[in-house]
Amino acid sequence: MFTRINGLMERRPGRLLLIVGLLVLVGLGVGGSSLTKMTMGVDDYDDSRSAAVKVLDKVEKASGADLEQGYVVLVKSDQPIDPRSARRPEVVTRAIEVLKGRPEVKAVWDYASAHDPKMVSADRGQTYLVAAVGSFAPGDAVKKAVTGLQDKIDADPLLRDHVSLGGPTASNVEGSTISSEDLGKAETIGFPILLILLLFIFRGVIAALIPLGGAICTIALALGGMGVVMTTVHLSIFALNLLFALGIGLSIDFSLLIISRYREELHRGQTPGEAVRTTLFTAGRTVFFSGLTVAAALASLLVFPQRFLYTMGVTGIATVIGALVFALLGLPALLAVLGTRIDKWAPKRWQRASEAPEDRGRWYRFSRGVMKRPVTAAVGAGVVLLVLGAPFAGIKFTGIDSASMPSDSHAGKVYHTLDQDFPGSLQSPVNLIQQAPDNAGPNLATYAGKLRQIDGVAAVAPPRRLGGGLWQTDVSLKKAPLSLEAQDTLKKIKDVPAPYPTEATGNTALFRAMQDSLGSHLPLAIAVMALTTLLILFAMTGSVVLPVKAVITNLLTLSATFGILVLVFQDGNLEGLLDFRSQGALQPTMLIILLALTLGVSTDYTVFLFSRIKEGVDHGIPNREAVATGLQKVGRITTLAAVLFCIPVGALTLSRLVFIKQLGLGTALAVIIDATLVRALLVPSLMALFGSANWWSPSPLRRFHSRFLSGFQEAPAAPLPSARTATAAEAETVGDR
Repeated sequence: MFTRINGLMERRPGRLLLIVGLLVLVGLGVGGSSLTKMTMGVDDYDDSRSAAVKVLDKVEKASGADLEQGYVVLVKSDQPIDPRSARRPEVVTRAIEVLKGRPEVKAVWDYASAHDPKMVSADRGQTYLVAAVGSFAPGDAVKKAVTGLQDKIDADPLLRDHVSLGGPTASNVEGSTISSEDLGKAETIGFPILLILLLFIFRGVIAALIPLGGAICTIALALGGMGVVMTTVHLSIFALNLLFALGIGLSIDFSLLIISRYREELHRGQTPGEAVRTTLFTAGRTVFFSGLTVAAALASLLVFPQRFLYTMGVTGIATVIGALVFALLGLPALLAVLGTRIDKWAPKRWQRASEAPEDRGRWYRFSRGVMKRPVTAAVGAGVVLLVLGAPFAGIKFTGIDSASMPSDSHAGKVYHTLDQDFPGSLQSPVNLIQQAPDNAGPNLATYAGKLRQIDGVAAVAPPRRLGGGLWQTDVSLKKAPLSLEAQDTLKKIKDVPAPYPTEATGNTALFRAMQDSLGSHLPLAIAVMALTTLLILFAMTGSVVLPVKAVITNLLTLSATFGILVLVFQDGNLEGLLDFRSQGALQPTMLIILLALTLGVSTDYTVFLFSRIKEGVDHGIPNREAVATGLQKVGRITTLAAVLFCIPVGALTLSRLVFIKQLGLGTALAVIIDATLVRALLVPSLMALFGSANWWSPSPLRRFHSRFLSGFQEAPAAPLPSARTATAAEAETVGDR
């Protein structure tokens, strides 16, 4: 494979660059035109096969309303509101008229029409309206609807300062808007920092600009791939956060590895053409396996039926493919065109510093010190990781709803005001849907009376007939709909014998259904992650021991990362520093994305290191010496890559959405833990303890690897400069062969 790529690159590198450029333009055109088709609906987290979701379709057919959608409108009145009077203040009447005038609104309830005095605040200065809406077409239809309603409110002098729009539909649209705005702010803050670090790390203006160009190429190609997918499958707009962070991170990682190896070969005396070829067969091969590991880990998200999760899988795969196209086609061709000008516009001192690292540098000495006491280092690092992961045993889960919105957002203000001033409000009730005859009213009223006696139930609305043989009974809860207490109350509600077949839906029931769905699909996703990681690392190393160790160390990294996230986001530590309000739990879909992303990125850096060590072993260097020289060669590169990767993903912690913060901080923590405790301590100590057993595999697998996978083991053909001794050459060429 690499021979063919090298042939294309050697014949016409300029033409190859032109082809990549054209692909970028096509990707931007296809992807850009598809952005408006991305969904931002509350159903992005649903499993369409669950009973709580299926009943939504029945209700919509009977009433036209989508129970998962809806507006909640908070109204402040200058006149006292009498909850027992049919007369309404003018501002309330006007708000109802505006809602009923919207095409998506199917019904509106207020304190008078619902005969519910609890919909008026104790001081009689506020009330709220609930509007049922129909489902929206995929794409930006829901955003246009919410924006249109908000514009109506803002344009009306009577409503402008007295009405706030909230509820699940408005909350989701506002959340996607906040996500996009925060992503732009993060890029504005992170880009200058990234550029300055790139100048110092790549030691040259041209070299520093290459990964930024690669990021543009990667993101454009990924958008194009996503656009093609969206011709048949709808994708969630929240994937753009992952696209930009991962696209920038992978482009920097791959560029750093390839450019560093290219410079190394130039300084060893090779011509630019020879250096590109050697780089492609060594660092290029490593990048190929690294990309495979990240793509395979994120591909595990495709097993989940939730659009939010499989979108992240599609996005991750598309981003990795884009990064590989740049790293294996565009970048080698660019290096062939630049030649020695890669060091242009770089101070002489920086050029000298960019030469190959010393064979006995700091990483060499450090790893040698670790391997002198491998048991102590391995046990010490393992204990620290286990201690950090201990809080993970007490993890709790919550979902994404209006409660997770920033307190300064419209939807967040509405939710928290109703939560404080309207106990037992109907903004997020449990919807009980009964299959019952038209004369079922008295029996259902008796059933509603039993439900009112349940501890945790705040109020039960009178049952109402929807048509089509369906009735609806709304049960409001005392606790937040996604809390553990609400889940317990839902179980008690289901335990009450119903006179007719009854199915629960609404936020609480849908969250329970999502948890059940995630739990049933998670074992398969983990199996896919683990199996693909094992297979890819086996293909690269020919060993069955190293892949198993990599999976175990990655699980320790994940455990430690999740443990810290529990301490921060669940227990509420660092609320002031990170500017968030703890929900007392973590969002499960983000943890699953973090699981896949962390496993992929951690294995990515493991591939960087193992490839260098393996090349040393293949050159006959003893195991411990190969580990030390391999870590010396790649230690600086992977550490700097980790630092640079943390900037775009860490910038996600600046988001006002707490679940985006969790993803950003979690990914950055995992990368830092992997770069310090794992690669600096666990890997060299375990390599020393296992010795030659590191490279063991059963005879049948060895023969299989030799016969079918040896094509990935191509060695560079260019001879080493004769001015070097064989020993020095071996020590320097500990690479990605």
